[in-house]
Amino acid sequence: MPRMARVAPLPVDGVDSVPSTVHDDARGGGRAMRVTWHPEAGDAGLVVLSLWHDAECVGTFRLAADDVPALVQTLVGVLAGQRRGTSRSAS
Repeated sequence: MPRMARVAPLPVDGVDSVPSTVHDDARGGGRAMRVTWHPEAGDAGLVVLSLWHDAECVGTFRLAADDVPALVQTLVGVLAGQRRGTSRSAS
């Protein structure tokens, strides 16, 4: 599998007005996930989830903006279930 090019991490606030947030991995070790919104990518836009190890992007996932509400609903449902003690893994 080819390695991705080493790139400099974006600041938490994004670059060139591209909204971005960074979330540290609970395991530590320089792992993080960046969530970046790209409104210019198609009619509804695109959300890119990128996985980082230190300053190297090691993987990306492109999510159509129309699919974001379902992802958010899953995350909220899992969190709510955990708080009630009924959490199940999302499938």
